[in-house]
Amino acid sequence: MTYSIVARDPKTGDLGVAVQSHYFSVGTTVTWARSGVGAIATQSIAEVSYGPMGLDLMASGKTAPEALQSLLKTDPRSETRQVGMVDSSGNIGVHTGSRCIDHAGHISGEQFSCHANLMSNDTIWGAMEREFKRGEDLELPERLVATLKAAEAAGGDARGKQSAAILVVSSKAYPNPWMGR
Repeated sequence: MTYSIVARDPKTGDLGVAVQSHYFSVGTTVTWARSGVGAIATQSIAEVSYGPMGLDLMASGKTAPEALQSLLKTDPRSETRQVGMVDSSGNIGVHTGSRCIDHAGHISGEQFSCHANLMSNDTIWGAMEREFKRGEDLELPERLVATLKAAEAAGGDARGKQSAAILVVSSKAYPNPWMGR
């Protein structure tokens, strides 16, 4: 139903998450980020708690892969989840469960991860990766938007597009989670 990207800008340390879907108001479910901590996309049969709990785990010192594994091991429906996480150091944690709806997959690289499920074809996440890598001279928000546009151009969500969201946070940690957005 959805494609997304989480990324850390190696130049500024800023963190971001962007998503597009046929799902109405997708940003309220999928996108999570906290300044100086990390960014998370939780989708497919989304478990919304992965967002705040994953950020709390990363804020307590776990890397993105450690935080994700901690959440997956206690989730009886983990095989229906698709999750991407990036922490403030650029570590990536990513999971596409075996019971996500086809076409579903992910690809990750240095300080980013692209994820998609219920797509029109299985080329979406590869197109996203190519566009993200190609846009290295762009500011992070523009780079994330270009990545979503590449996914749409490659075929996008099998049901069409309805909503999108982008959330970018500062590399600097702030005392309150709503600051630095």
